[in-house]
Amino acid sequence: MSLRDLFSRRTPAVTPVSNTLEVPLFPLNTVLFPGGTLGLKIFEQRYLEMASEALREHSQFGICLIARGHEVGETAEPHSIGTLATIDQADMEQLGILLTSCRGGSRFRILERRVGANGLQHALVELLADPALAIPPERARLLPLAHKIVNDVGRDKMPEPHHFDDAAWVGYRMTEVLPIQNLAKQKLLELDDPLSRLEILERYLDQRKLLK
Repeated sequence: MSLRDLFSRRTPAVTPVSNTLEVPLFPLNTVLFPGGTLGLKIFEQRYLEMASEALREHSQFGICLIARGHEVGETAEPHSIGTLATIDQADMEQLGILLTSCRGGSRFRILERRVGANGLQHALVELLADPALAIPPERARLLPLAHKIVNDVGRDKMPEPHHFDDAAWVGYRMTEVLPIQNLAKQKLLELDDPLSRLEILERYLDQRKLLK
């Protein structure tokens, strides 16, 4: 059974609490999850300007998986659900190339999108809150694997604080390391119910005999 099949059997979604703000967008061929980390090598002028402003203003930008198009060149169309990002560290070892380490914040849904003269996209986004839910007893068998993942990956890529008692945090950490296509990770990001995400992950891992 594929992840697509598992999605068709998930439980109903939880309606998220939301508010709106405007952010620049950075469409990429990767999925950033809330609380996750992502290293970026930035060299296009539009994104260098975006990163410079983010560093100067301590502001956020939105990272979205590309739905159509490419990372470099013409403006790509992003998926409508993405994750806010802040720059934790930045270093320009070579002129015109900025190396950054980013941290994922809240999920968001794009409501409106426009493209500036320099090709940088800005969007009005609705923030999507993850409900604070404990790991239910029937999903507790995921926790030993979650601890192993964090220990194996290391604290540089999964820095503290660790929230092994939070269903959303555990689901995100497990999803981001799965050897699956980005589109499948995007579908898991889009789920509003953390318990549905854990249920899908458990079934997927069970099928591959990765859980005890």
